Amino acid sequence: MPVTVPASAPASGGAVRPSGRGGTVLSAALAALGPLTWGTTYVTTTELLPPDRPLLLATVRALPAGLILLAVTRRLPRGAWWWKSAVLGLLNFGAFFPLLFLGAYRLPGGVAGTVSAVLPLLVAVLGFFVLHIRPTGRTLLAGAVGVIGVALLVLRGSARVDPLGIGAMLLATALMSLAVLLAKRWGRPEGVPLLALTGWQLTAGGVVLAPLALAVEGLPPALTGRNIAGFAYLGLIGTALAYAMWFRGIERLPAASVAFLGLTNPIVATLAGLLLLDQTLTAWQGGGLALVVASVALGQRGSRRRDSAIPAPPAGPADSHRPARPSAADRAGRS
Repeated sequence: MPVTVPASAPASGGAVRPSGRGGTVLSAALAALGPLTWGTTYVTTTELLPPDRPLLLATVRALPAGLILLAVTRRLPRGAWWWKSAVLGLLNFGAFFPLLFLGAYRLPGGVAGTVSAVLPLLVAVLGFFVLHIRPTGRTLLAGAVGVIGVALLVLRGSARVDPLGIGAMLLATALMSLAVLLAKRWGRPEGVPLLALTGWQLTAGGVVLAPLALAVEGLPPALTGRNIAGFAYLGLIGTALAYAMWFRGIERLPAASVAFLGLTNPIVATLAGLLLLDQTLTAWQGGGLALVVASVALGQRGSRRRDSAIPAPPAGPADSHRPARPSAADRAGRS
């Protein structure tokens, strides 16, 4: 039987999720703030930001937020965390953001949303290789239900399929899946605030994006008040705060559980369209919305059950991480 890694004891240390159902529900609610906030990105982009500048948008979304967090926390990586932060920053921001916007520009929102809905399935499959956790039938079923629900929620009959756009979205989703799993495996350095870890990754991704944006798109245009307001919201709320809560959830919840919370993104995007863009909701979309909610609930329940049944592995070398602490069940002498 392969060695498995429960959420309460990441492979190399890191924060431990709170024991008890109340703590788990709170962690899930806070983690969901990330994808819930990301659901407003489309409306923010179309209504407040300059058009046709995906690399500029990605850069301004990542780099200023990262530098602000570095200034506030006054912490820099040490040792292996220089390259770990660079890897996670590239996966989460430096590579993910451009691919995401490329897919968004070449695909209708519905197609892009449906492709990204495979995130829980990718995390479940890749988790076997990265964390040595076997995906359960419940998790795979919930992932399939989520994809169907998102498809019903956001797809239209006239949706066009662009191969390059599909490839970009699939690669972006795969990179995000890998980032979730690596963050779960590596944990967080001892004594380092979560905001500092978030700032390292945002800055690393922004440093990669800034010269790319300048080379491809040139100097940014003159910004209006609406542009500045949109960038401020997207950078501070939709990125710095949202990703800090997302990374907190990765620390404290099973990887598959966090991935299912990502399905709340198209729910918010659809509701934002209803409220702000005068869009309507059909009966099929209502059914899709119900399936997505059911998928998230089923994925949370299945992931927690699977996680609670997995014994903790022996603690490895600290490598500047927190030592893994036993769960409440382990302290009580239960397997």
